[in-house]
Amino acid sequence: MTDLSKRPVTIITGFLGSGKTTLIQKLIEGAQSKNLAIIVNEFGETGVDGDILKGCNIPKCPEENIIELTNGCICCTVADDFIPTIEALMGRDPLPDHIVIETSGLALPKPLLQAFDWPSIRSRITIDGVIALADAEAVADGRFASNPGKVDAQREAEANLDHDTPLQDVFEDQITCADMILLTKPDLAGPENVAHARSHISQMSDRNLPIIEVINGCIDSQIILGLEAAAENDIKARKSHHDNLAEHDHDHFESMVVDIPEVADPIYLLNAVEKLACDHKILRTKGFAVVSGKPMRLQLQAVGSRVRHQFDRLWESCDQRQGRLVLIAEHQNLQPDIIQEVIFAELSAPGKRAEERSTHACHLP
Repeated sequence: MTDLSKRPVTIITGFLGSGKTTLIQKLIEGAQSKNLAIIVNEFGETGVDGDILKGCNIPKCPEENIIELTNGCICCTVADDFIPTIEALMGRDPLPDHIVIETSGLALPKPLLQAFDWPSIRSRITIDGVIALADAEAVADGRFASNPGKVDAQREAEANLDHDTPLQDVFEDQITCADMILLTKPDLAGPENVAHARSHISQMSDRNLPIIEVINGCIDSQIILGLEAAAENDIKARKSHHDNLAEHDHDHFESMVVDIPEVADPIYLLNAVEKLACDHKILRTKGFAVVSGKPMRLQLQAVGSRVRHQFDRLWESCDQRQGRLVLIAEHQNLQPDIIQEVIFAELSAPGKRAEERSTHACHLP
């Protein structure tokens, strides 16, 4: 049972593009009776997710309650970023009713849980629950789970293919640390793939974790807020690939920010993102763009070559009308000169339209 004198904290983790920001946006909208504080951590120097959440304009979650940490992965910057941020929140009057932390897609949740033993905060907050999001379509495709038969078949097709990637380790650490799994995008995956994804996830953890299907982040906040897991008390039961390591790093991954010019047609930008994902193995792309003749800002989110975009809000007078993309990839694949060349080539002299490229679909490892 949770100590009622402590403020509850929910940690939202999950792989790149699994839907964490969408989920938190829905939580903010659906938990209006609670005074929520949101901590958003992004991998890289430029934040996008925090800006999306600040656009919600929910009275009980004003902009000052949404805090962005963009100086590095939260599990690596506990002393520098996380602890001071929590201390500042706990110094507010009134105190937040509930704190929600969105980790970056590359974060390992266990070091974050261990940070709750920090002397200045351990008597004041408790981990209400760790919620891990998993993209049903990606998991079913074998990208984040062991599948010996599939691995053998792919090894035969490509002798140099390495399937023991750090991506799988990160994903498994997020699953094994969780109190609940949200299986996102089941509508895209279909019943057979959803069942396959459930089976894979169940095999990753020694604990019997509830797995709930969620579409577009729509879930009753009472289901995931108020678990009273007190996860800081059973950290040893949450196994990690890094348990026997003195420290960990994210040298496998890197991010970069690209300022982009005004776009004549969004389709040109979608072409560029698709090409980068397929030809240069960019894992995640997100950002905003200025579209010619449009008063609204174009928001773009991509997982590999699967791109989603929408006009999210009007440009305001205080905004810097500048398009900007954040790209994340494994270190060897992020070549800034090539990345910028591809983007600017597509925007200045676009090739085939995206809908004509459907046969060019690709899958990242």
